[in-house]
Amino acid sequence: MKARTGFIALVVALLLSPVLVQAQEGHWIVRGRLLSVSPNDSSTAIAGTEGTKVTVGNDVIPEVDVTYMFNNKWGLEVIAGTSKHELATAGGALGGADAGSVRVLPPTLTLQFHSDSSGPLDVYGGLGVNYTLFYNYHLSDDLAGLGVRKLDFSHSFGLSGQLGMDIALKGAWVFNLDVKYIKMSTDVDLVLGNGQVLDTVTVDVNPWVFGVGVGYRF
Repeated sequence: MKARTGFIALVVALLLSPVLVQAQEGHWIVRGRLLSVSPNDSSTAIAGTEGTKVTVGNDVIPEVDVTYMFNNKWGLEVIAGTSKHELATAGGALGGADAGSVRVLPPTLTLQFHSDSSGPLDVYGGLGVNYTLFYNYHLSDDLAGLGVRKLDFSHSFGLSGQLGMDIALKGAWVFNLDVKYIKMSTDVDLVLGNGQVLDTVTVDVNPWVFGVGVGYRF
């Protein structure tokens, strides 16, 4: 964990280095988006199930993000939004079982390069880091009937990529289209009623996040 944290800190420093040498008095962009969170999921097999794996469902959520523009080219964005994902199983002896649901909170910090953040059409790309929290797991009847008491999820560090555009509307308002890919993984402990861990399954969520919304420059 220390090595991974150090790596993420190094990535952040490298991302910020071009901004620090160009920073000047900047401006802000605040957006509200509707997001479609679509996991590109995969998992290891659950022990003793002849290859049963975990699948992660989609969700649609509202989101708020804030970008500070150091100048018209470089900006730093932070997003705030949480999604709920239905879990299921596929293949093997337990394929088709309901595996409950879990909420995901992935605060993400992204360094962006813009074509012109004050122009009528601003196309941007970004590279960022996120720390994902998995919380509020709800146990399904299917797993409870098999003797599982709960699932414990590890949290996750990961990189993210972004492409988007702002199209100027009336005044300081903009119409926004945005897509992100977030590296997101968790180790899930299947805990039995006696507290014993039946197995630990690694689940890669790795969602595509498609957004549409409006923003305001000031």
